Amino acid sequence: MAEKKHRLLEYANGKSLEEINGTVEVPRGKGFWRTLLAYSGPGALVAVGYMDPGNWSTSITGGQDFGYLLMSVILISSLIAMLLQYMAAKLGIVTQMDLAQAIRARTSKALGIVLWILTELAIMATDIAEVIGAAIALNLLFHIPLIIAVFITVADVMVLLLLTKIGFRKIEALVVCLILVILGVFIYQVALSNPRWGAVIAGFIPSAKVMASHPVVNGTTPLSGALGIIGATVMPHNLYLHSAISQTRKINYDDEESVKQTVRFTTWDSNIQLTAAFFVNALLLIMGVAVFKTGAIKDPSFFGLYQALHNPNTVSNGMLATVARSGILSTLFAVALLASGQNSTITGTLTGQVIMEGFIHMKMPLWARRLVTRLLSVIPVLLCVLTTAGESEIRQHIAINNLMNNSQVFLALALPFSMLPLLMMTDSELEMGQYKNTWWVKVLGWVSVIVLTFLNMQGLPDQMTAFFSSNPTPAEQHFGAMVAYILDVFIIALLVWTVVELRRGNERYKQQLATQQGQTPTAKKNK
Repeated sequence: MAEKKHRLLEYANGKSLEEINGTVEVPRGKGFWRTLLAYSGPGALVAVGYMDPGNWSTSITGGQDFGYLLMSVILISSLIAMLLQYMAAKLGIVTQMDLAQAIRARTSKALGIVLWILTELAIMATDIAEVIGAAIALNLLFHIPLIIAVFITVADVMVLLLLTKIGFRKIEALVVCLILVILGVFIYQVALSNPRWGAVIAGFIPSAKVMASHPVVNGTTPLSGALGIIGATVMPHNLYLHSAISQTRKINYDDEESVKQTVRFTTWDSNIQLTAAFFVNALLLIMGVAVFKTGAIKDPSFFGLYQALHNPNTVSNGMLATVARSGILSTLFAVALLASGQNSTITGTLTGQVIMEGFIHMKMPLWARRLVTRLLSVIPVLLCVLTTAGESEIRQHIAINNLMNNSQVFLALALPFSMLPLLMMTDSELEMGQYKNTWWVKVLGWVSVIVLTFLNMQGLPDQMTAFFSSNPTPAEQHFGAMVAYILDVFIIALLVWTVVELRRGNERYKQQLATQQGQTPTAKKNK
């Protein structure tokens, strides 16, 4: 028999991430902790997206500018993330489809292509932050010129090739280890800073001041700071990823108890790992308040943060100053930054494959997928580095930081198109049966989707203005606002199209089920 030839681009309409689907054995009838250990892993891959380099500057500068005020935003964002990821994982387990497949099965090819492009842009926006974070970490740790460091980030495709050979369970273990490195670094630095824990706890209590448009500190208001944290925390691609990798456990779908166990322990895994992500983001904000002196960070980029951790005059107490003088604080920060970027490499590639297979039924080898995405993401970073080469060092740093922050605008555009279908499908008894959302999950889900969509659209004018200029003139502000309003109309129109097609698809599915059972809706009516 002739050996099958593998093409770079192939048709795919099978199980989600077929190479790893149902490959991890899980025990039955064992103790809680042993069973939880077998299901632990997918939550870690998802949690990575909630602590990637894009989260770092928003949390640290939020602490520098407004103290512990925005701590409640991190808490609420994390709770919403837990709710949405629970629904995504449950959808994958119960329907045996990832979110992209489930949407495509109920909608047209044209809408599938539009949603695929939109989600690809969101993944590339995330990848830009990872390129910047990894390149800066390489520059800080090994003094590699930034342009060369950017090209080196392309080589992480070799790391991915190696990981695909060692098995998915080992990938999960590696990701957990890198998360523990990040968590350990920030616990150590915050412990040395001895923050005012009473003020930290008080910061978790929501306040109306979070939504205020004043005071303006370093060009940021509490509202824009809160929107930045929300935008960097709840990411659309994580919902697609979780709905796919929740299917990696080998279960018997004909056994109801096996399905129930999988939903239960996958939820435990997700919530535990996202709690770790919450602590990382909370520690980052505490760093901004307690590790550095108030107003000490003049350069909010990763370069500036690294230098501030290396400078005894910018840290808040004598013990930190002693450790900062040794270079340990700044080195640990750069190591954590590199770990964060590498973690996101793995999850971003898997998510890209999920949406490509789900929305347009095509697949590429993971190494090729990673190479294409990374090369596209490298282009704007290289342009930013080259165009600012003749300017002062701090202006170069700020330009790179602005590119990372401004790239997040695509996340705001894509988020409603993952949240809304997810909520509609998990609310449906037709899709989920006994696993459909309970009334309180349904209420909290709709409140979360509406609030997040509204906040993203409200923050879009400022994001678009910043996207075009870091120091906008009134004319540029007007232009940014006009572009934002056009995008708002586009988002609303596309959401209406998505909802209409999902409802029509649901009706078709009802009729198909009735026909398969030997009774069409018409026959039922004539009875």
